[in-house]
Amino acid sequence: MARRRSKKKQQQETVNAMGALVVLIGSGTLYFTKSLVAAAVIIVIGVIVIAMIAYLIHEAKVSRLRRSGIEQIDKMDGIQFEKYLEQLFRLQGYKANMTRAQGDYGADLVISRNGEKIVVQAKRYSKNVGLKAVQEVHGAIAHYKASAGWVVTNSGYTQQARNLAVSNNVRLIGRDELVEMILLVKNK
Repeated sequence: MARRRSKKKQQQETVNAMGALVVLIGSGTLYFTKSLVAAAVIIVIGVIVIAMIAYLIHEAKVSRLRRSGIEQIDKMDGIQFEKYLEQLFRLQGYKANMTRAQGDYGADLVISRNGEKIVVQAKRYSKNVGLKAVQEVHGAIAHYKASAGWVVTNSGYTQQARNLAVSNNVRLIGRDELVEMILLVKNK
């Protein structure tokens, strides 16, 4: 059975095909009109249209993430959840960057605002998050030279995780606080 291409890959292939079409039309214009100016104008207009389409695709993704409620988060995989949080923190005024998927040293995101750097461990779970996530983010604070560490989940935390977070000054953002963060962004 053939593998389905991802939506992102389909969109990229569409933009690439449109770029090739613009070059082809520009070349055809040059061939038939013998006017370099006409060909350049056609190519510039085509590039502007492609840039606008790419921007609209990006904005549609961001808009979808903004509208996403907790029920949609519960259906996401881990990488989608990390991307969602990256956008959520950006919409709150943070500079946010995802870390590498493998070998991330305990942080999925590094966010910063007003000179404060924070490492974030994202856990999209159906059960409560345990103390391992707190241990990981605590270790990431030193590695990324951050001032704080947060663990964000769509679920809750075990008592052990809460105890360790208190003693290590790690902020735990659970389901209810995540919903509040989403609603604040939606209401802006």
